[in-house]
This record gives sequence, structure tokens and C-alpha cells, in this order.
Amino acid sequence: MISKRTEKMTSFIVMDVLERANEMERAGVDIVHLEVGEPDFDTPPCVKEAACKALDDGHTHYTHSLGLFELREAIGEYFLKTYKVSVDPNQIIVTSGSSPAIFLVFSALLEKGDQVIISDPHYACYPNFIKFVDGVPVTISVYEEDGFQYRPEAIREKISPKTKAIFINSPSNPTGNLLSEKRMREIAIMVEKPGSPYIVSDEIYHGLVYEGKEHSILEFTDRAFVMNGFSKAFAMTGLRLGYVIAPREFIRSMQKISQNFFISANAMVQKAGIAALKEAGDDVARMQKIYNERRQFMIRRLKELGFGITVEPTGAFYVFANAKHLSGDSYNLAFDILEKAHVGVAPGIDFGQNGEGYLRFSYANSLQNIEEGMNRLQKYLEKGA
Repeated sequence: MISKRTEKMTSFIVMDVLERANEMERAGVDIVHLEVGEPDFDTPPCVKEAACKALDDGHTHYTHSLGLFELREAIGEYFLKTYKVSVDPNQIIVTSGSSPAIFLVFSALLEKGDQVIISDPHYACYPNFIKFVDGVPVTISVYEEDGFQYRPEAIREKISPKTKAIFINSPSNPTGNLLSEKRMREIAIMVEKPGSPYIVSDEIYHGLVYEGKEHSILEFTDRAFVMNGFSKAFAMTGLRLGYVIAPREFIRSMQKISQNFFISANAMVQKAGIAALKEAGDDVARMQKIYNERRQFMIRRLKELGFGITVEPTGAFYVFANAKHLSGDSYNLAFDILEKAHVGVAPGIDFGQNGEGYLRFSYANSLQNIEEGMNRLQKYLEKGA
């Protein structure tokens, strides 16, 4: 029999949309992909060159289970330069993407029945990570008029003796909004006392902010786990490289999990990660500028088409648009748009009950394709969605 934990796991609906779109493409249908959160840019040349050199130099073997010290040192230097935060390389575990980093954190932190506070809407996979290790996700609704930010008082109301972590994600998937410095400070105050929950911060979209400034939770508290990686800002999704920064007392336990389940991250890709941090700044700035142009265009067109965007997103590469005037069933609406308009979009219900009635649009696609997608969507709406 299939295990109950996997039977209970929900599908990642965005991938269901993508896979249906792929089927249509194989049948000859032209699809505009606005559903997938993956950079369309090529990986920076310095990163590819470093990866090729690493292969030529024989870096094809296991590394230390925490990751190459040189890479962990470079991550520490990046945090000092970017956030003015000192991070010991021995508090960093390099992983094959940020998803294994999330798995390491909750595997080390949670006992059966322990609770993790998450926002609703949230990244679709968060609850499954928590439930897979027998934790309990406790959702807090966040709202469009508030820029989908946590209200600290709502967090306080949900903290119980079983609460082990408060999960934050800024810039956010699916909303593209940032958590303000003020609210981050207020959340950090909640975990100051020994025995308080920890903060788990997914910072994978750092480096992709167009207005304002992103902050690492480590600027405000040491009682935190930080996950980040190279997929988004450095356009390295297929290379699978991430990391987690953890409190010292958790490192050995998390290292043992990593040794048993993953052994180590890819040696060649770790070398490429060093190049990304030290040499790819200009490439990231160029991509960021182009993303911002796409963001501004998409927001303008979506508003013209009647979608609700109360607080404009300023980070990541998503617009979470209110489509309640079209349908209260975002799942069927997304698939109807795919079938009739040939545009892939993500249904809000994928990101939690409070995401129902919204659609997530990704601008990780060319301006030309985004414009085509908006034009198709306009025709779809004119015909009566």
C-alpha cells in the first residue's frame, strides 16, 4: 500500500497547469507561459565558465556534507556586504536547491503535532513540507489591501505552546510583495525569549526587488533559519544549488540528515555558485532591470483588463491579481483560460484558501510574450469569460 503521508499530499497545481500546457504544445498549440516561476534568462556566462572549469579540473566527487568551505565563506561575505550581518561559515549547510533546505529545517525542528504558522496565501508546497514530518501548518490570512503582509497581532493570537516556528517569505511567492522592516522587527520581538518559536525565513527571491529594500530576518534576530539559493536571482534553476543558515545548536543534527539523505550538493555546481556570488553582480543587475520593465507593463495591462491590484508588487516576478469579478473558482478559471486563450496562469487556490478568487501571473517571460499573453487574455474577456 502507498503510505498515508504521500496519499495525503496535495498536487502542485501550477505543475498540473504546465503539464496540460505541454500536452497542448505537443498537439501544435502555441502557449504563452505566465504560470511558471522560472527565470527565462540564460545563466550568467561566468557561472557556466566556472562550472565547465570545475568539470575539467576534476571536481566530480563528494564534498564536505556542509558544502565547500570556500562557498560557505562566500555566502558569509555576501551576507556581511548585503545585510551587514556576520554569518559563520560553519552555520551554513549547502543543499541541492532551497527545497532540500526547507526539508532539513523542518526535519530537525519539528516533533509530531508541532505547529508552524504560515501565511495564507503561501507558496503551495510549504504545508506539504510541514505535514510530511508530522507537523501542523497553522494558517493566518493576509489580505490584498494590506499588501498581503502579516499583521503581527494576528500572529500573536495564533502562538500556542505547540508553536515551533513562524514561517515568513519576503519577497513572497505568490504575491510578489515585501514584508516591511517594521513588521519584521515586530515579528522578531516575538521570538526573543528562550523557548519562543523560531522564525523560518525563505529568502529565495532576494536580489529581485524593484522598489524599496529586502531585509534578511538575521538583521533582527539570531533565532532564525534562513533558506536561500541561486535559482531565481542568478537564473540557475536547473543547476540546483541552495543553502540554509541555522542556529549553531541545530547544525550537527541537520548535517546528519544531509549526510544520510543527500550526502552533499553537486561539487561542480558549488564551484559555479562561488562565481555567481563573486562575479555575476552585473548580470543580476541587468536581469533585475528587465524584470522591472516587465513588472510595470504587466501591472498596467492587468489593471486595464479589470483585474484588482490594490498594492503593486515590488519583488520576485509575480503579480497576484484579484479575479473574483470573473469567477469564484480560480482552478477552473485558470484551466479555461489555458484551453480557450492558450495562456498559462496559476490559480490562486493553489496557494491556500485565502488565495481563492485570485490568479498568479509570472513575468519571468519576455516582454514580447507577456504582451501577447495580455492580448490573448483581452480577447478571452471580450468574449465573456
